[in-house]
Amino acid sequence: MIRNQFTMAASQLFARHGGDVSEYSSAPLALDESVRRLVEGRRIIMASNRGPVEFVRNSDNGNALEARRGSGGVVTALSAMANWAPLTWIASPMSEGDRAMAEQMDYGRIPSPFHGEQLDLRFVPVTQEAYDRYYNVFANPLLWFLQHYFWDLARTPMINAAVYDAWENGYTLVNRAFADAIIQEAHDLNSEVVVLFQDYHLYLAPGYVREQLPTAVLQHFVHIPWPSPRYWLVLPAHMRHDILKNLCANDIVGLQTARDVVNFLYSCEVYLDGAEVDYVKDQVTWQGRVTRAREYPVSIDVADVQTIADSPEAQECLDRLLPIKGEHTIIRVDRLEPTKNILRGLMAFDGLLSRYPEFAGKVKHWVFLVPSRTDLRSYQQYADEVFDLIDKINEQHGNDAWRPIEVFYENNYVQAIAAMTCYDVMLVSSVIDGMNLVAKEGSVVNRCDGVLVLSEGTGAFEQLGPYALPVSPTDVEGMIRALHAALTMPPEERKERAAGLREVASAYNLTHWVQAQVQDLLAVR
Repeated sequence: MIRNQFTMAASQLFARHGGDVSEYSSAPLALDESVRRLVEGRRIIMASNRGPVEFVRNSDNGNALEARRGSGGVVTALSAMANWAPLTWIASPMSEGDRAMAEQMDYGRIPSPFHGEQLDLRFVPVTQEAYDRYYNVFANPLLWFLQHYFWDLARTPMINAAVYDAWENGYTLVNRAFADAIIQEAHDLNSEVVVLFQDYHLYLAPGYVREQLPTAVLQHFVHIPWPSPRYWLVLPAHMRHDILKNLCANDIVGLQTARDVVNFLYSCEVYLDGAEVDYVKDQVTWQGRVTRAREYPVSIDVADVQTIADSPEAQECLDRLLPIKGEHTIIRVDRLEPTKNILRGLMAFDGLLSRYPEFAGKVKHWVFLVPSRTDLRSYQQYADEVFDLIDKINEQHGNDAWRPIEVFYENNYVQAIAAMTCYDVMLVSSVIDGMNLVAKEGSVVNRCDGVLVLSEGTGAFEQLGPYALPVSPTDVEGMIRALHAALTMPPEERKERAAGLREVASAYNLTHWVQAQVQDLLAVR
């Protein structure tokens, strides 16, 4: 029954990208050939707030600028395109070293410092004041909180003169600077271009680029959720209109889930006068241009995660963890921030111990928390509540021989992967996530037929839901019942669910995520 559910869900997902399950789960796709075909007579330009390279001062070498590769699987996957075709990556200078290198090169093209890459880097020249307005006032947190449904609308946000200033003299200005850099790069290359915009920082740039490069192929991928149209009322009408207008200058808008695609199309229908939306073809026609909305659920580099799980470093971490493992071990791995819903997850664990005393002394809850935005007061308050609740649960239910919750508050990715190999239950209770890659990482590396309790608010739920135990993110009672069901599940069902999770998480890997986008861009060409 479970396998039939997966087969149906996977078939629908892959069919939307012109393939079938067997195509995506057999031999690796020829991404190199697809990229070469895409760039015949064109050049790829990537645009994102953060670039694939960071420059830092090396104090051991006379403060010379030293290049470090950017972190994260998405950066790795997109950078890999430079193995097969020339690529220019346009980004904000994030550090003092970035700004020094940009000025040294007069904000021109910087060749990749890494051997074998056909990648050039170009930083966008903006003042620190404009960048602060763009990033620290408008894009992050205002847009990020909006798209995660996280404003307490009775009190916040307050769209005041500072927000208008951040829009006019920050967000708009920086987006135009990105567009100018892209246009200049296209002129310098004397070539038609394919421009791949990344995320919520650059919603306005595609429209500015389209004005000057009408035949360019433009695609914009949004890594975070796209909320329903009514929630966009948080923004003044002219701001939300400009965001949608400029996004519709793209040939393709990529989103994480089918739900996000529908919300994006519906937003265009509601807020763009004259927009014609086709929910069968998933496209919007506005002012004579067709923009296709497509779901591209971002995934993990399966081989890389498995390599880390098998590494000596992970084994060292595991050797430290196993002595404090319980007869049953529940884990969670999250950034310490309100969207991850850590408090309700802890309340559910507290309820489990209170209702089922037979688990006393037998179950352990490993809580891996990565510090996040520690300079924001709301995050500081949330962190205080989390640690206070952990102390309360340990004091109420623990004893000298047994502490129910073990906390690991650090950014230690290898340790988290090591823990994922041996959990019995993993709780992912996020209020809302664009995807949630932890759910996929755990599904791939776990060796104990671990059960996944998964929030319906995660983007990963569309793919992993058939094999997980679903919970509503606000349903503490449902989480208590799901945790109990997971801990008492028959071995045969655990095995079947774990195998299904592995199959789903492995079938649509990071290479396939890039390939699906390249295939659709080829169709546009």
